[in-house]
Amino acid sequence: MAVLVLCRGASAALRHVEPVIVLEQLGNTLFETALQMVVKDRSANASSEADQQKAMTDFYLTYNLIIRFVPVFPSLLLARLSDRGWRRAPVVVPLSGYLLSRLLLLLVVVGGLPLGVMFAAAALFGLTGGFSAFWPGVMTLVSLRSSAAERSKVMMRVELLYGAAGLVGSLVSGHLFQLYTSSLGNGTILLIVSVLLHLLCLCLAVFVLQVKHVSPEEPEENRLLSPTSHNAPVIEGPAKIDRFNVALLFVAAFLYDFAVGGAISLLGSFVLKAPLSWTAAQVGYGNAAGCGIFFTSFLGVVVFRRFASEETIILIGMVSFASGIYLMFFTTTTSMFYIGKT
Repeated sequence: MAVLVLCRGASAALRHVEPVIVLEQLGNTLFETALQMVVKDRSANASSEADQQKAMTDFYLTYNLIIRFVPVFPSLLLARLSDRGWRRAPVVVPLSGYLLSRLLLLLVVVGGLPLGVMFAAAALFGLTGGFSAFWPGVMTLVSLRSSAAERSKVMMRVELLYGAAGLVGSLVSGHLFQLYTSSLGNGTILLIVSVLLHLLCLCLAVFVLQVKHVSPEEPEENRLLSPTSHNAPVIEGPAKIDRFNVALLFVAAFLYDFAVGGAISLLGSFVLKAPLSWTAAQVGYGNAAGCGIFFTSFLGVVVFRRFASEETIILIGMVSFASGIYLMFFTTTTSMFYIGKT
């Protein structure tokens, strides 16, 4: 009886979006470590350490530009499909891009293809919507199955689960990268596991994931009293939107993301050269420290929301990031890196 109840509970859990999130993040963290090490290995033939650094930085500059700009219009199209009732589209379509781009990196490692193939992989990933379509699609599914009062808590738990999956995946990614046989080189096993995780994730999203269907709204005449009725209550219109504040929020978000993206791109190549010269295992640990931000941010929001406004919490987060990046400027040891990262 207990086994039957457990099986039913597991079956019900698989129909939610959380298993998809966990598998996607596990596979993604394995891929990120593999890509970082493959770029380092392919840049090792440079004549000097400065040339190697330049080669890695140039690759990530082009790769990240493709990742960020190509998904703009596909993600808008997927959002339109979602608004018209295709709620699963912003989740399933990007997951297919995840899978194909990971397969291409596996072919680069196994088949000895040039590293430039990853630019095509990034473009393919972007044409399917990328993370900019996947994460809003996930949040939409989470919102549909939660009440308005519990929605923020549910979203915070989902982000915490996402961070936990990234932490686990990052911790094991470096060790998986170092596994190899006589016929398989470094990184092959890691990428095979990543591809299998993304394949399983895509299958769950296509065949198992259930979407809560929202019943269409009642006709307006059934929901609102006639304005000519003497007993009709006065219905206030929506509050006026402060467009200036909205514009400031968008500008601040753009500048913050611009700074974060640039800094993370530089850190990826910085840790691989002297004075740090990280191994694959250490790269995984460093990525795990990055995923630990989900936990510290969650705890920070829980604590500070009792004493500070939302604007103050946003400013605290920005100052915290700026302080960490400033400390990275003086980093010469791994311990200093972790202090700046956290």
